Amino acid sequence: MGSALIFGLIASSPLVIGALIGVRFDLPQRVLAILLSFAAGALITALAFELFEDAYERGGIWLAVGGLFLGAVVFTALSALLDRWAQPGPRSRDAEKEQGSVKLDTDAAAEGKKPTAASTGGAAGLALLAAVTLDGVPENVALGVSLTEGTGGLALLAAIFVSNLPESLVGASSMREQGMSSGKAVGLWALCGVLLVGAVLLGAGPLAGSDPGTISLPLAFAAGAVIASLADTLMPEAYEHGGPAVALSTAAGFALSFALSLA
Repeated sequence: MGSALIFGLIASSPLVIGALIGVRFDLPQRVLAILLSFAAGALITALAFELFEDAYERGGIWLAVGGLFLGAVVFTALSALLDRWAQPGPRSRDAEKEQGSVKLDTDAAAEGKKPTAASTGGAAGLALLAAVTLDGVPENVALGVSLTEGTGGLALLAAIFVSNLPESLVGASSMREQGMSSGKAVGLWALCGVLLVGAVLLGAGPLAGSDPGTISLPLAFAAGAVIASLADTLMPEAYEHGGPAVALSTAAGFALSFALSLA
């Protein structure tokens, strides 16, 4: 359990570090976008080779696919609720079709203009927090299980680490722009970190040696939540502020995470 605690602290520490940086410093939006897209690339490797593949091997294709769609549906529904919460006022149906998610202003980077108030003052930070929590708990459970099985979980630990830092940094920065106090923003991310440390201990303790199907569903759920968060928030948020250049940082994140998975 000692190694599980150390791994959990390492995996979760970037949440607090990133949040402290996000509320303290005004980093250029393009830098934040590059960090976020790098995290997205790392998560693509993690969901494909550490989460969904493991879920399939443990529980079979139907349980894995079912858990995948369940995770995607839960995150999408939560994101839609956050969109409604961020809504500044009633809009027509035509306006909704034109703008899409109020968390994002996808024309900002392309036109070289400042993102709209609905974007910077919306719920992007809370959406990122929800994404980290929904996919982070099963991911960290899987990390704990991998420690007891002797597989090490180095690639998964690295993917979690490199994705947590930019996500919390960008998320805390968005929360501050929304008007949330710095202390509250850091506290929310720290609370998420404590929850994820507990998930690692759960995987290395009570769930160690459990039936493979028991682990398969949360792994697939995490993969689905990751896919939904990539499509709904992470990649659009990165492109909003970084433009086409974020494609290279996404590829770099994928390549580094994949190389670690081969170690």
